[in-house]
Order: sequence, then C-alpha cells, then structure tokens
Amino acid sequence: MEKFWTSNKPILGLRHFVLVNEIKEKVESIFLMVSVIDSEVNLKITHKELLNNCNWEKGWIDMPKDESITKDYRKYKSLRRDKVAKKIVISDDSIFNIS
Repeated sequence: MEKFWTSNKPILGLRHFVLVNEIKEKVESIFLMVSVIDSEVNLKITHKELLNNCNWEKGWIDMPKDESITKDYRKYKSLRRDKVAKKIVISDDSIFNIS
C-alpha cells in the first residue's frame, strides 16, 4: 500500500498525508492518515475512501504552498492554541515506528 498521499481537497487546510497505521475493524480496513505538516491533523478513513480517485492521489503532488497549506490551516491552528493533541499510536510494523 502506498504510504504517501495527497488529498484532492484540503483537510483542515492541509493536503499532504502519510499512511501510518492500518487497523482491522470488523470486515474492513481503516487507515490512520497524518499530515506531514502537523500531526494534530489526522484522520481515519476506509480502504474504499482512500482508493477513491475523487478524494486522494497516490504520492505527494507538487503544488504551490498556498494550495498545499491553505488559510483554513491558519484558522484551525488559531482555534487550537489551548488544546492538547490526540495521541497517535503507530503499530510495531509501521515503517514510521522508530522506537
């Protein structure tokens, strides 16, 4: 499975993500995606959602900074200044597990 993905639409103002974990829930795989810019911007999506060409592109697409980090990200960060980030758990076999 490709590890690097670009969202076709900004998610909280960011577009470049890394797949860091796969979780088996019931009958489907759920993937934990984390922004390469900010680990607070993370999401869980299904295998079907990830492979939908309307939502995601494999790899990191080169784009101007104002398209990859939008003003929505600055707005999100200004609202989150006093919040504590969620803990991200990376599986032992993830290529991003460096412990």
